Amino acid sequence: MTRAEPAGSGLALAPGSRVGIIAGGGSLPVEVAEGLVRQGHSPFIILAEGEVDREADFAAYEQATLALEDIGFLLPLLKREGISHLVLAGEIKRRPRLAKIRPTLSLLTIIPSVAMALARGDDGLLKVLTRGLERRGITVVGAHEIVPDLAAGEGMLTKAGPKQSDWRDIEAGKVIGELDVGQAAIAVGGRVIALEGIEGTKGLLERTRELRGHGRLAGKTRGVLVKCAKPGQELRADLPSIGPQTVEAAHAAGLAGIAVEAGRSLILEGPATLARANALGLFIVGFPATEPTDGQ
Repeated sequence: MTRAEPAGSGLALAPGSRVGIIAGGGSLPVEVAEGLVRQGHSPFIILAEGEVDREADFAAYEQATLALEDIGFLLPLLKREGISHLVLAGEIKRRPRLAKIRPTLSLLTIIPSVAMALARGDDGLLKVLTRGLERRGITVVGAHEIVPDLAAGEGMLTKAGPKQSDWRDIEAGKVIGELDVGQAAIAVGGRVIALEGIEGTKGLLERTRELRGHGRLAGKTRGVLVKCAKPGQELRADLPSIGPQTVEAAHAAGLAGIAVEAGRSLILEGPATLARANALGLFIVGFPATEPTDGQ
């Protein structure tokens, strides 16, 4: 009924290491910061301007604010603050506008790569950013490496479990893992009825709720939200995640439960998320990863 035991107690940081967190929206950057403090490391917080909705939770930490278009100033900031490791955590709702990016010497060398990455989408940009930083001596790590128990374990995570029809929906929804169109799908009656778009999981669930309300899913009961990483995804950033709000929205959409890719998905605010699912009678299950979990 619970998540699998995490492998280890967190990332083993050498003496003198300093971890920075690029913080976006949601609870993930807060949970990563708290995890670091539990391990005896006080993080340096880089607030993504206009994206953070829990700034008060970072009041106790050293911090700076950086606009997305000022990404070229990130490396000098990291070097100035002595940052050795960097975590990208939280939701970034928009991509930087290339025409408004302020160039620096360090950024000019990768501008062509950034332009191509913006055209490929968010994950392409994350790969360029992480590889560019690592070439310059900054180790980029995933939130799940800092706080291992954020990663979903395999098996039943709640009191309720899937019925046979739900397993058919889960298998149908897992097709999202073979595509490069998003991280979530909703399957009802053994077939996918909606894929995640630019609106994110919240919008996907709202769209499903409206379909039920308009009678487009008349006669079809239950259904499952399935979340998994995209093919070749940069696993150190933007892993699929669920939280208490996801559970509430899935329930409002009339779904029976949520299936997530074990080891490659995050459960935010874990105790609250599982407790809310139990209270509403929804299941949360972790299915085996379709790719090795140690890939970068």
